[in-house]
Amino acid sequence: MYNPKSLKAEEFISDEEIRETLAYADANKENVALIDQILAKAKECKGLTHREASVLLACPIPEKIQEMYDLAAEIKKEFYGNRIVLFAPLYLSNYCVNGCVYCPYHKKNQHIARKKLTQEEIVKEVTALQDMGHKRLAIEAGEDPLNNPIEYILECIKTIYSIKHKNGAIRRVNVNIAATTVENYRKLKEAGIGTYILFQETYHKESYEKLHPTGPKHNYAYHTEAMDRAMEGGIDDVGLGVLFGLELYRYEFAGLLMHAEHLEAVHGVGPHTISVPRIKHADDIDPSAFDNSISDEIFAKICALIRISVPYTGMIISTRESQAVREKVLPLGVSQISGASRTSVGGYDKPETEDEVTSAQFDVSDQRTLDEIVNWL
Repeated sequence: MYNPKSLKAEEFISDEEIRETLAYADANKENVALIDQILAKAKECKGLTHREASVLLACPIPEKIQEMYDLAAEIKKEFYGNRIVLFAPLYLSNYCVNGCVYCPYHKKNQHIARKKLTQEEIVKEVTALQDMGHKRLAIEAGEDPLNNPIEYILECIKTIYSIKHKNGAIRRVNVNIAATTVENYRKLKEAGIGTYILFQETYHKESYEKLHPTGPKHNYAYHTEAMDRAMEGGIDDVGLGVLFGLELYRYEFAGLLMHAEHLEAVHGVGPHTISVPRIKHADDIDPSAFDNSISDEIFAKICALIRISVPYTGMIISTRESQAVREKVLPLGVSQISGASRTSVGGYDKPETEDEVTSAQFDVSDQRTLDEIVNWL
Protein backbone atom coordinates (compact mmCIF):
# COMPACT_ATOMS: atom_id res chain seq x y z
CA MET A 1 0.00 0.00 0.00
CA TYR A 2 1.53 3.34 -1.08
CA ASN A 3 1.97 5.79 1.77
CA PRO A 4 4.48 8.66 1.47
CA LYS A 5 4.32 9.21 5.26
CA SER A 6 5.21 5.61 6.09
CA LEU A 7 8.69 4.81 7.43
CA LYS A 8 8.69 1.45 5.63
CA ALA A 9 10.62 1.43 2.36
CA GLU A 10 8.14 -0.76 0.49
CA GLU A 11 5.30 1.60 1.40
CA PHE A 12 6.88 4.98 0.57
CA ILE A 13 8.56 3.49 -2.53
CA SER A 14 5.63 1.35 -3.61
CA ASP A 15 6.26 -0.86 -6.65
CA GLU A 16 2.52 -0.89 -7.37
CA GLU A 17 2.36 2.94 -7.28
CA ILE A 18 5.35 3.22 -9.63
CA ARG A 19 3.81 0.77 -12.10
CA GLU A 20 0.46 2.61 -11.99
CA THR A 21 2.34 5.90 -12.48
CA LEU A 22 4.14 4.56 -15.57
CA ALA A 23 0.86 3.24 -17.00
CA TYR A 24 -0.77 6.64 -16.36
CA ALA A 25 2.19 8.37 -18.04
CA ASP A 26 1.95 6.09 -21.09
CA ALA A 27 -1.78 6.71 -21.37
CA ASN A 28 -1.28 10.49 -21.22
CA LYS A 29 2.08 11.04 -22.92
CA GLU A 30 0.44 12.79 -25.90
CA ASN A 31 -2.41 14.38 -23.96
CA VAL A 32 -1.47 17.96 -24.84
CA ALA A 33 -4.11 19.56 -22.59
CA LEU A 34 -2.80 17.66 -19.55
CA ILE A 35 0.84 18.31 -20.49
CA ASP A 36 0.14 22.06 -20.79
CA GLN A 37 -1.61 21.98 -17.42
CA ILE A 38 1.42 20.28 -15.80
CA LEU A 39 3.84 22.75 -17.41
CA ALA A 40 1.68 25.68 -16.20
CA LYS A 41 1.86 24.28 -12.65
CA ALA A 42 5.64 23.83 -12.99
CA LYS A 43 5.99 27.53 -13.91
CA GLU A 44 4.81 28.42 -10.40
CA CYS A 45 8.11 26.91 -9.10
CA LYS A 46 6.34 24.83 -6.47
CA GLY A 47 7.40 21.52 -7.96
CA LEU A 48 5.58 18.55 -9.46
CA THR A 49 4.42 15.18 -8.16
CA HIS A 50 6.13 11.99 -9.33
CA ARG A 51 3.05 11.23 -11.46
CA GLU A 52 2.99 14.64 -13.16
CA ALA A 53 6.73 14.56 -13.83
CA SER A 54 6.45 11.01 -15.22
CA VAL A 55 3.90 12.20 -17.81
CA LEU A 56 6.42 14.81 -18.99
CA LEU A 57 9.22 12.24 -19.10
CA ALA A 58 7.09 9.93 -21.29
CA CYS A 59 6.02 12.77 -23.61
CA PRO A 60 7.62 12.37 -27.09
CA ILE A 61 6.37 15.68 -28.59
CA PRO A 62 9.47 17.74 -29.63
CA GLU A 63 7.85 21.17 -29.04
CA LYS A 64 6.76 20.14 -25.54
CA ILE A 65 10.21 18.74 -24.73
CA GLN A 66 11.69 22.08 -25.80
CA GLU A 67 9.23 23.85 -23.46
CA MET A 68 10.48 21.62 -20.63
CA TYR A 69 14.09 22.55 -21.42
CA ASP A 70 13.25 26.26 -21.60
CA LEU A 71 11.37 26.13 -18.30
CA ALA A 72 14.18 24.19 -16.59
CA ALA A 73 16.66 26.86 -17.76
CA GLU A 74 14.38 29.64 -16.45
CA ILE A 75 13.98 27.97 -13.04
CA LYS A 76 17.72 27.30 -12.85
CA LYS A 77 18.46 30.97 -13.54
CA GLU A 78 15.85 32.22 -11.07
CA PHE A 79 16.99 29.98 -8.20
CA TYR A 80 20.72 29.69 -8.80
CA GLY A 81 21.69 32.49 -11.21
CA ASN A 82 25.05 31.73 -12.80
CA ARG A 83 26.44 30.26 -9.58
CA ILE A 84 27.94 26.77 -9.76
CA VAL A 85 29.32 24.96 -6.72
CA LEU A 86 32.56 23.07 -7.37
CA PHE A 87 33.78 20.13 -5.29
CA ALA A 88 36.11 17.15 -5.44
CA PRO A 89 35.63 13.58 -4.25
CA LEU A 90 38.29 12.21 -1.88
CA TYR A 91 38.34 8.44 -1.64
CA LEU A 92 39.60 7.46 1.82
CA SER A 93 39.49 3.68 1.45
CA ASN A 94 38.30 1.10 -1.05
CA TYR A 95 38.14 -1.83 1.34
CA CYS A 96 34.60 -3.19 1.08
CA VAL A 97 32.69 -6.25 2.26
CA ASN A 98 29.80 -5.90 -0.20
CA GLY A 99 29.34 -7.76 -3.47
CA CYS A 100 27.75 -5.04 -5.65
CA VAL A 101 28.00 -6.39 -9.20
CA TYR A 102 28.44 -2.94 -10.85
CA CYS A 103 31.27 -1.68 -8.58
CA PRO A 104 34.96 -2.70 -8.80
CA TYR A 105 35.31 -2.41 -5.01
CA HIS A 106 33.25 -5.59 -4.64
CA LYS A 107 34.82 -8.04 -2.23
CA LYS A 108 35.69 -10.73 -4.78
CA ASN A 109 37.70 -8.39 -7.04
CA GLN A 110 41.24 -9.65 -6.49
CA HIS A 111 43.02 -7.42 -9.01
CA ILE A 112 42.09 -3.95 -7.75
CA ALA A 113 44.68 -2.37 -5.44
CA ARG A 114 43.22 -2.06 -1.94
CA LYS A 115 44.21 1.14 -0.18
CA LYS A 116 43.32 3.11 2.93
CA LEU A 117 44.67 6.60 3.63
CA THR A 118 46.45 7.33 6.90
CA GLN A 119 45.83 10.68 8.62
CA GLU A 120 49.26 11.85 7.39
CA GLU A 121 48.32 10.96 3.82
CA ILE A 122 45.00 12.80 4.20
CA VAL A 123 46.91 15.97 5.16
CA LYS A 124 48.96 15.66 1.94
CA GLU A 125 45.89 14.95 -0.21
CA VAL A 126 43.87 17.85 1.23
CA THR A 127 46.84 20.22 0.89
CA ALA A 128 47.12 19.22 -2.79
CA LEU A 129 43.37 19.76 -3.23
CA GLN A 130 43.60 23.21 -1.66
CA ASP A 131 46.53 24.08 -3.93
CA MET A 132 44.22 23.23 -6.84
CA GLY A 133 41.65 25.66 -5.42
CA HIS A 134 39.12 23.30 -3.86
CA LYS A 135 37.14 24.33 -0.76
CA ARG A 136 34.51 21.57 -0.70
CA LEU A 137 35.09 17.83 -0.55
CA ALA A 138 32.92 14.74 -0.73
CA ILE A 139 34.63 11.95 1.18
CA GLU A 140 33.95 8.40 0.06
CA ALA A 141 34.74 4.98 1.53
CA GLY A 142 33.75 1.37 0.98
CA GLU A 143 31.71 -0.44 3.62
CA ASP A 144 34.05 -2.43 5.85
CA PRO A 145 33.45 -2.42 9.63
CA LEU A 146 37.00 -3.63 10.27
CA ASN A 147 38.96 -1.30 7.97
CA ASN A 148 36.59 1.68 7.73
CA PRO A 149 34.68 1.89 11.01
CA ILE A 150 32.78 5.09 11.87
CA GLU A 151 35.68 6.10 14.18
CA TYR A 152 38.03 6.16 11.17
CA ILE A 153 35.59 8.31 9.16
CA LEU A 154 35.17 10.73 12.09
CA GLU A 155 38.94 10.98 12.54
CA CYS A 156 39.34 11.76 8.83
CA ILE A 157 36.71 14.53 9.02
CA LYS A 158 38.45 16.04 12.04
CA THR A 159 41.81 15.93 10.24
CA ILE A 160 40.40 17.56 7.10
CA TYR A 161 38.78 20.45 8.97
CA SER A 162 41.97 21.02 11.00
CA ILE A 163 44.19 21.64 7.97
CA LYS A 164 45.04 25.32 7.57
CA HIS A 165 46.95 25.91 4.37
CA LYS A 166 47.84 29.22 2.70
CA ASN A 167 45.39 31.06 4.99
CA GLY A 168 42.57 28.81 3.82
CA ALA A 169 40.71 25.70 4.90
CA ILE A 170 38.16 23.21 3.57
CA ARG A 171 34.76 24.81 4.22
CA ARG A 172 32.51 21.82 3.77
CA VAL A 173 33.00 18.06 4.00
CA ASN A 174 30.15 16.06 2.52
CA VAL A 175 30.08 12.37 3.38
CA ASN A 176 29.21 9.45 1.12
CA ILE A 177 29.39 6.27 3.20
CA ALA A 178 27.16 3.21 3.58
CA ALA A 179 23.84 3.24 5.39
CA THR A 180 24.38 3.25 9.14
CA THR A 181 22.65 3.71 12.51
CA VAL A 182 20.92 6.77 13.99
CA GLU A 183 23.71 6.90 16.60
CA ASN A 184 26.41 7.03 13.90
CA TYR A 185 24.51 9.70 11.96
CA ARG A 186 24.39 11.72 15.18
CA LYS A 187 28.20 11.41 15.43
CA LEU A 188 28.58 12.60 11.82
CA LYS A 189 26.34 15.58 12.57
CA GLU A 190 28.46 16.45 15.64
CA ALA A 191 31.59 16.22 13.45
CA GLY A 192 30.21 19.10 11.36
CA ILE A 193 29.54 17.36 8.06
CA GLY A 194 27.82 19.16 5.20
CA THR A 195 25.54 16.80 3.28
CA TYR A 196 25.14 13.08 3.89
CA ILE A 197 24.98 11.46 0.46
CA LEU A 198 23.76 7.94 -0.23
CA PHE A 199 22.83 6.72 -3.68
CA GLN A 200 19.92 4.33 -3.81
CA GLU A 201 21.49 2.73 -6.92
CA THR A 202 18.04 1.34 -7.88
CA TYR A 203 14.56 1.64 -6.38
CA HIS A 204 13.46 -1.64 -7.97
CA LYS A 205 13.60 -4.01 -4.99
CA GLU A 206 14.06 -7.24 -6.93
CA SER A 207 16.82 -5.76 -9.10
CA TYR A 208 18.40 -4.17 -6.02
CA GLU A 209 18.70 -7.55 -4.29
CA LYS A 210 20.21 -9.18 -7.40
CA LEU A 211 22.70 -6.33 -7.89
CA HIS A 212 23.76 -6.56 -4.22
CA PRO A 213 23.87 -10.32 -3.72
CA THR A 214 26.12 -10.34 -0.65
CA GLY A 215 27.12 -8.09 2.23
CA PRO A 216 25.11 -5.71 4.45
CA LYS A 217 24.06 -3.61 1.45
CA HIS A 218 21.88 -6.53 0.30
CA ASN A 219 19.24 -5.33 2.78
CA TYR A 220 16.97 -3.13 0.61
CA ALA A 221 14.86 -1.74 3.46
CA TYR A 222 17.85 -0.81 5.67
CA HIS A 223 19.49 1.00 2.75
CA THR A 224 16.32 2.74 1.49
CA GLU A 225 15.31 3.93 4.98
CA ALA A 226 18.79 5.34 5.70
CA MET A 227 17.81 8.97 5.04
CA ASP A 228 15.08 8.75 7.68
CA ARG A 229 17.66 7.55 10.22
CA ALA A 230 20.07 10.31 9.13
CA MET A 231 17.39 12.96 9.68
CA GLU A 232 16.47 11.39 13.02
CA GLY A 233 20.16 11.74 13.91
CA GLY A 234 19.96 15.48 13.22
CA ILE A 235 21.36 15.64 9.68
CA ASP A 236 19.19 18.14 7.77
CA ASP A 237 21.08 18.00 4.47
CA VAL A 238 20.77 14.65 2.69
CA GLY A 239 21.62 13.82 -0.90
CA LEU A 240 19.72 11.27 -3.01
CA GLY A 241 20.74 9.64 -6.27
CA VAL A 242 20.22 6.61 -8.48
CA LEU A 243 22.79 4.96 -10.73
CA PHE A 244 21.11 5.31 -14.11
CA GLY A 245 21.64 2.23 -16.28
CA LEU A 246 20.94 -0.44 -13.68
CA GLU A 247 17.15 -0.47 -14.10
CA LEU A 248 14.62 1.15 -16.45
CA TYR A 249 15.10 4.91 -16.22
CA ARG A 250 11.40 5.80 -15.98
CA TYR A 251 11.01 3.48 -12.98
CA GLU A 252 14.04 5.05 -11.27
CA PHE A 253 12.91 8.60 -12.00
CA ALA A 254 9.50 7.97 -10.38
CA GLY A 255 11.15 6.26 -7.39
CA LEU A 256 13.59 9.13 -6.92
CA LEU A 257 10.81 11.74 -6.81
CA MET A 258 8.73 9.53 -4.49
CA HIS A 259 11.71 9.40 -2.11
CA ALA A 260 11.94 13.20 -2.19
CA GLU A 261 8.17 13.47 -1.55
CA HIS A 262 8.50 11.04 1.36
CA LEU A 263 11.24 13.09 3.06
CA GLU A 264 9.14 16.24 2.63
CA ALA A 265 6.02 14.50 4.01
CA VAL A 266 7.74 12.99 7.06
CA HIS A 267 10.48 15.49 7.94
CA GLY A 268 9.17 18.71 6.41
CA VAL A 269 12.22 19.07 4.17
CA GLY A 270 13.14 17.37 0.92
CA PRO A 271 16.63 16.34 -0.21
CA HIS A 272 19.38 18.98 -0.24
CA THR A 273 20.80 17.48 -3.44
CA ILE A 274 20.03 14.89 -6.10
CA SER A 275 22.87 13.27 -8.04
CA VAL A 276 22.46 11.82 -11.52
CA PRO A 277 25.33 9.37 -12.10
CA ARG A 278 25.31 6.94 -15.04
CA ILE A 279 27.09 3.59 -14.87
CA LYS A 280 30.64 3.82 -16.29
CA HIS A 281 33.47 1.51 -17.26
CA ALA A 282 35.79 0.47 -14.41
CA ASP A 283 38.16 -2.32 -13.47
CA ASP A 284 36.21 -5.61 -13.68
CA ILE A 285 33.02 -3.73 -14.71
CA ASP A 286 31.64 -3.46 -18.26
CA PRO A 287 28.69 -1.04 -18.44
CA SER A 288 27.37 -2.77 -21.59
CA ALA A 289 26.56 -5.76 -19.36
CA PHE A 290 23.72 -3.62 -17.99
CA ASP A 291 21.11 -3.24 -20.71
CA ASN A 292 19.28 -0.23 -19.28
CA SER A 293 21.79 2.44 -20.30
CA ILE A 294 20.33 5.78 -21.40
CA SER A 295 21.19 8.14 -24.25
CA ASP A 296 22.57 11.64 -23.71
CA GLU A 297 19.22 13.01 -24.91
CA ILE A 298 17.22 11.07 -22.29
CA PHE A 299 19.81 12.02 -19.68
CA ALA A 300 19.34 15.73 -20.49
CA LYS A 301 15.56 15.34 -20.26
CA ILE A 302 15.87 13.69 -16.83
CA CYS A 303 18.06 16.58 -15.61
CA ALA A 304 15.58 19.16 -16.90
CA LEU A 305 12.63 17.39 -15.26
CA ILE A 306 14.39 17.04 -11.91
CA ARG A 307 14.97 20.79 -11.96
CA ILE A 308 11.30 21.44 -12.76
CA SER A 309 10.00 18.90 -10.22
CA VAL A 310 12.15 19.86 -7.22
CA PRO A 311 13.24 23.46 -7.87
CA TYR A 312 14.79 23.96 -4.42
CA THR A 313 17.00 20.88 -4.61
CA GLY A 314 20.59 21.15 -5.82
CA MET A 315 21.57 18.85 -8.68
CA ILE A 316 25.01 17.25 -8.96
CA ILE A 317 26.79 15.95 -12.04
CA SER A 318 30.26 14.43 -11.76
CA THR A 319 33.29 13.90 -13.98
CA ARG A 320 31.75 10.55 -14.96
CA GLU A 321 30.25 12.69 -17.74
CA SER A 322 32.18 14.19 -20.64
CA GLN A 323 32.67 17.91 -21.20
CA ALA A 324 30.09 17.78 -24.03
CA VAL A 325 27.40 16.19 -21.83
CA ARG A 326 28.12 18.56 -18.96
CA GLU A 327 27.80 21.52 -21.36
CA LYS A 328 24.41 20.21 -22.44
CA VAL A 329 22.95 19.75 -18.95
CA LEU A 330 24.50 22.67 -17.04
CA PRO A 331 21.90 25.19 -18.28
CA LEU A 332 19.09 22.68 -17.61
CA GLY A 333 19.42 22.80 -13.87
CA VAL A 334 22.72 21.40 -12.62
CA SER A 335 23.97 23.44 -9.65
CA GLN A 336 27.04 21.47 -8.50
CA ILE A 337 29.83 19.79 -10.44
CA SER A 338 33.00 17.99 -9.49
CA GLY A 339 36.25 19.07 -11.10
CA ALA A 340 39.71 17.58 -11.68
CA SER A 341 38.48 14.48 -9.83
CA ARG A 342 40.41 11.36 -8.90
CA THR A 343 38.34 8.25 -8.26
CA SER A 344 41.33 6.33 -6.93
CA VAL A 345 42.07 6.27 -3.20
CA GLY A 346 43.87 9.58 -2.66
CA GLY A 347 45.40 10.38 -6.04
CA TYR A 348 45.75 14.16 -5.69
CA ASP A 349 49.10 14.35 -3.93
CA LYS A 350 50.62 11.57 -6.06
CA PRO A 351 48.36 10.49 -8.95
CA GLU A 352 48.45 6.80 -9.84
CA THR A 353 50.67 6.02 -12.83
CA GLU A 354 49.35 4.02 -15.79
CA ASP A 355 51.45 0.96 -14.96
CA GLU A 356 50.22 0.85 -11.34
CA VAL A 357 47.39 -1.48 -10.35
CA THR A 358 44.41 0.88 -10.16
CA SER A 359 42.41 1.61 -7.02
CA ALA A 360 39.83 3.68 -8.96
CA GLN A 361 36.07 3.21 -8.64
CA PHE A 362 35.28 4.26 -12.22
CA ASP A 363 36.86 5.90 -15.27
CA VAL A 364 36.67 9.71 -15.35
CA SER A 365 35.35 11.19 -18.62
CA ASP A 366 36.06 14.89 -18.00
CA GLN A 367 39.83 15.00 -17.50
CA ARG A 368 40.30 18.80 -17.34
CA THR A 369 42.11 20.63 -14.55
CA LEU A 370 40.14 22.72 -12.08
CA ASP A 371 41.46 25.94 -13.66
CA GLU A 372 40.29 24.76 -17.09
CA ILE A 373 36.82 23.97 -15.71
CA VAL A 374 36.55 27.33 -13.91
CA ASN A 375 37.54 29.18 -17.09
CA TRP A 376 35.06 27.08 -19.09
CA LEU A 377 32.26 28.03 -16.68
